Amino acid sequence: MLSKKIFFKNNLTKFTKTSLFNFTKNSLKKIKEEYLKGKIPMLSSFNKNYELGYSKKFLKKINNSYFFNIVGIGGSVLGAKAIYSFLRNKIKKKFNFIDNLSEINLLNKNEKKFKEANIFISKSGNTLETIVNLNFFLKKNKKNNINLFIVEKKYNGLRELADKLKCQVIEHKNFIGGRYSVMSETGMLPAQLMGLNPNKFKNLNYLIKNKNFVNDLISNVSSISKLINKKNYNSVILNYDPDINDFCFWYQQLMAESLGKKNKGIFPIISTMPKDNHSLFQLYLDGPKNNFFTIFFSKHITKINLSNSFLPKKFQYLKNKNLENILSSQKKATENIFNKKKIPYRSFYILKKDEEQLGVLFTFFVLETILLSKFLKINPFDQPAVENIKKTTKNILLKI
Repeated sequence: MLSKKIFFKNNLTKFTKTSLFNFTKNSLKKIKEEYLKGKIPMLSSFNKNYELGYSKKFLKKINNSYFFNIVGIGGSVLGAKAIYSFLRNKIKKKFNFIDNLSEINLLNKNEKKFKEANIFISKSGNTLETIVNLNFFLKKNKKNNINLFIVEKKYNGLRELADKLKCQVIEHKNFIGGRYSVMSETGMLPAQLMGLNPNKFKNLNYLIKNKNFVNDLISNVSSISKLINKKNYNSVILNYDPDINDFCFWYQQLMAESLGKKNKGIFPIISTMPKDNHSLFQLYLDGPKNNFFTIFFSKHITKINLSNSFLPKKFQYLKNKNLENILSSQKKATENIFNKKKIPYRSFYILKKDEEQLGVLFTFFVLETILLSKFLKINPFDQPAVENIKKTTKNILLKI
């Protein structure tokens, strides 16, 4: 168990008799020591003592808005978006996430009558897509809207516009990369505006001392490392809960951008279940055996039974069943077939959706990523290849 409310089944170990357990254990020990000495500053934001760079007074001012637009791309938005989706049943205010160029046209015009707050996020302050979307927003800007910028201290494009508009700026710490920023201002300011408690997400100091969490993390990473050695490079994420989908996208970026270097890495693929039983599962079960699987399933809050009056004779086995019964059966069937075919997988069963459980998941996958980087001997905190796309795009635009 990762926590009292998250069951973790690591069946990867069934198919990977690994000698990497001690290597992973020692790597985690070193990471823990470095963290406690302040040598991994990024992880400081996962600590309850991390000081968020905005005041209660400012929070109260912006909190008067009813509708919030969070504008950014990649790690600038994915963490907050994952929080919003995962905990949507606890959140009363409305949030719109603009994280691609095409989505600027998807704004809900009916919300325009409400007071809005626009939060523009970019660590570098020079992200092309964020600058473009910001431009569109400012063209349509209402006078009573609040515009807020989360960006590094150094002078950049967002800082220039913030100064011009005389808008509030919150510092994006330069030692926290976008995909690792969910526990910093980037994720926690939106979380507080959603009415959530930032401290409830942050349990790193407790988790790295918790034997169950640590042992599950070590066995999990050592198994994945062994699978990489066997050329199982595809990490297929099977998600049975729409509320977890944005968390999967957060995890996808974390793994792909952190580990995809020097001809190494893991290819994270998100599969929506049970829909993909009817499209991709033929490949998963009978195609190349270079995948390992991660299953997400959660306990349903409401349970509405099917109507027995509208069931065909061949489907009487659905009598008195609800959606959770059906999805749970499909998930168990998948696990049974994976076991039979010796296909490696791990499974997360989330009993309760709250800040603490989501914080456990954020922490688990960040530590997993850093540990895997030790095995792969790469730097998990940079993304050098992405810079080539940015420079080439700029050169093409200069010629138009």
